[in-house]
Amino acid sequence: MEGVVGAVTGDQLGPQGFEYNRFREFMTEEVKTATEAAFEAGATEIVISDSHGNGENLLIEKLPKNVTVVRSWPRPLMMMQAIDETFDGAIFIGYHTSTNNMTGVRAHTISSARLADVRLNGVSMPEAGINAAIAGHFNVPVIMISGDDAVVKEVTDLLGPIEGAVVKWAFGFHSARTLTPEAAYDLIREKVKRAVGRIKDFKPYKIKDPVKLDVRFKNYRPSELLSYLSIVERTDSHSIRFIGKDIVEVSKFLEFITSYEPSLEP
Repeated sequence: MEGVVGAVTGDQLGPQGFEYNRFREFMTEEVKTATEAAFEAGATEIVISDSHGNGENLLIEKLPKNVTVVRSWPRPLMMMQAIDETFDGAIFIGYHTSTNNMTGVRAHTISSARLADVRLNGVSMPEAGINAAIAGHFNVPVIMISGDDAVVKEVTDLLGPIEGAVVKWAFGFHSARTLTPEAAYDLIREKVKRAVGRIKDFKPYKIKDPVKLDVRFKNYRPSELLSYLSIVERTDSHSIRFIGKDIVEVSKFLEFITSYEPSLEP
């Protein structure tokens, strides 16, 4: 949702924000627009993954009736839950830059409060990179992304020349110059149609197995406690390493360390 048109601060991004309900509408309309454009360009089946915050943002009654929607957490494949080898492409709507990018609206990776870096096989990753690697495991390419100018650059630098819809230009963590919603919908529609139309041009993003995951926490104790697990190596005071047989195993581990808390019981 951080990459949705006009979104710049927490005022738009969570139920406590005074603009959240308006921006749920904008988020839903961006997704609806992308979905309709993909169908018009030849897609036959679409699964939508609501992956911001609590995973319950999209107004599902406003989406086309011929889609299905993944909602809430936890999920073994995180934001990519429900993907498999039958899909031809993945579209990323409303994305933001990584926590170690020096620009971009609300730059963070997975958890703005908890994580300072996430690396796969030594490469620092944005959420889009992690998600692209999961898609690539199933031989599915990412074909299009929308968000601010910084994330479109970050992701195309990583994945190659996928289609990118820049709906705003970042000035800082909490500021941007933005399109109006209707202009953003038009741009997203254009880019999705173009992406689906040239879908054979895109290649899956693959990383080598086994996958070395390095996570750096913003606080001290998570790495200390996780190092009690024999499958985890503590590499410095704030960091851990986990070796997964593939990105699916790494995804499950990431979901665990970012979601588990004793209050889940009973």
